[in-house]
Amino acid sequence: MITVSNVSLQFGKRVLFDEVNLKFNGDNCYGIIGANGAGKSTFLKILTGEINPTSGRVEIEPGKRMAVLKQNHFEFDAYPVLDTVIMGHRELYDIMKEKEALYAKADFTEADGIRASELENRFAELDGWNAESDAAALLSGLGIKEDAHYKLMSELSGKEKVRVLLAQALFGNPDILIMDEPTNDLDVYTIGWLEDFLLNFKNTVIVVSHDRHFLDTVCTHICDIDYGKIKLYTGNYTFWYEASQLAARQRAAANKKAEQKIAELKEFIQRFSANVSKSKQATSRKKLLEKINVEEIQPSNRKYPAIIFQQNRPAGDQIIEVNNLAGYDTDGTPLFRNITFKVNKGDKIAFLADNPRAITILFKMLAGELQPDEGSIFVGQTITIAYLPNDNSEYFQKDLNLIDWLRDYSPIKDEVYIRSFLGKMLFTGEEVLKSVKVLSGGEKVRCMLSKVMMTGGNLLILEEPTNHLDLESITALNNGMIDFPGNILFTSFDHALNQSVANRIIEITPNGLIDKLMTFDEYIESEKVKQQKQELLLAY
Repeated sequence: MITVSNVSLQFGKRVLFDEVNLKFNGDNCYGIIGANGAGKSTFLKILTGEINPTSGRVEIEPGKRMAVLKQNHFEFDAYPVLDTVIMGHRELYDIMKEKEALYAKADFTEADGIRASELENRFAELDGWNAESDAAALLSGLGIKEDAHYKLMSELSGKEKVRVLLAQALFGNPDILIMDEPTNDLDVYTIGWLEDFLLNFKNTVIVVSHDRHFLDTVCTHICDIDYGKIKLYTGNYTFWYEASQLAARQRAAANKKAEQKIAELKEFIQRFSANVSKSKQATSRKKLLEKINVEEIQPSNRKYPAIIFQQNRPAGDQIIEVNNLAGYDTDGTPLFRNITFKVNKGDKIAFLADNPRAITILFKMLAGELQPDEGSIFVGQTITIAYLPNDNSEYFQKDLNLIDWLRDYSPIKDEVYIRSFLGKMLFTGEEVLKSVKVLSGGEKVRCMLSKVMMTGGNLLILEEPTNHLDLESITALNNGMIDFPGNILFTSFDHALNQSVANRIIEITPNGLIDKLMTFDEYIESEKVKQQKQELLLAY
């Protein structure tokens, strides 16, 4: 359906892609992965024609319609929400508008009648009579309430616009669907809806995402951008990751015979296939693992940071107790009230809330950066808190290089000691001398993680720790949180992180909390939890 032939892209002396040859076809979902700066979004722009390659060409099968998730949130501000969604099928939308203009004419001619008849026929062929209901169903599935369907786009919040633009891309059953980070700003229930939609979608999907659970659920293939090439692998993200790690270990043990390597990889593939056979994963659904060419699996060129959280001292039995806590937004709106809970030794708690601002305020109170509006917080005497806020801008106001920046937070001022923490986060050589003011969002988060590791706290409070990180850093962070022997209070939109780390879930509502000792998947699938949440909302 899409053929990429000998595509190369070069900026000055830097070669981003070199002689890429790929085919995307059928009802497959292709996940594009690669380190930050590898060119994932750029490659999507080449596919959509927004960027021309230095050489080579991209060909789309004649008659096939491509839909792209738009990134400009202001492009449709002058249009109603329903119209914006229907614009995802441009031919259908143009026919609708031409029909409206014809029927509104005061001097309707015979030629107008002939043209209207032609438009009506094509309108019916495109299932135009169901356009508004289909658009409304998409919007509702993505959490846009009916009273917003006829508003102007300019009246919506940024997060609502993201969902409308996602509905626009999905509308009208496009033959090719291209999406760059479609799960951004979506809650777990909406992401689940999107996963189900794509699992039932019968055409070609090409997607860039940092959400590992999403990639595992929907992807039948992985396109790995590495070494300036793009290699296509059958399977989902977890399979690619495990296989590439195994290949790397095999390369490190170069004295092993090739036959042993192939045998081990085949055994791994067989085990992996058995493990996913009962899950909601596209690889199992399509039974594609048997097509994998084990000899083509190569170790990745990725670099994974060493995120190792160590506590300077173990915590005692008393961690944190919260009693009748209340928090209000700047306009006086209650974010939460009547919040009471106790953190037990060994707890790793994922916090949820419909309003993320509630968790921000709660975490600032727990970290001692804000005083409670009502209620009390007791922190055990043995507890040392290490806090990672979602908004880290206040930490990067001074024009300091990375070494001097981290030295301000270090109990030991020795440069070698400080460099060791920066090195764990992949800041090496001359990089440690650049100003923190010029760091990217991901680099700032890695600096903040260095600070957290250096603290040696036995209670970590982490607010959206995966924001701005690439898949390699997210994987390292996930493993570091699993291995940490102390307590963690955290919030994240990363499904895989929540499921693999949390042994307890606390959801904050304006009128109380839901507190369950269970895994994340158990929590979101529990009918009792849904009923309890509804009761709290009605009480509010």
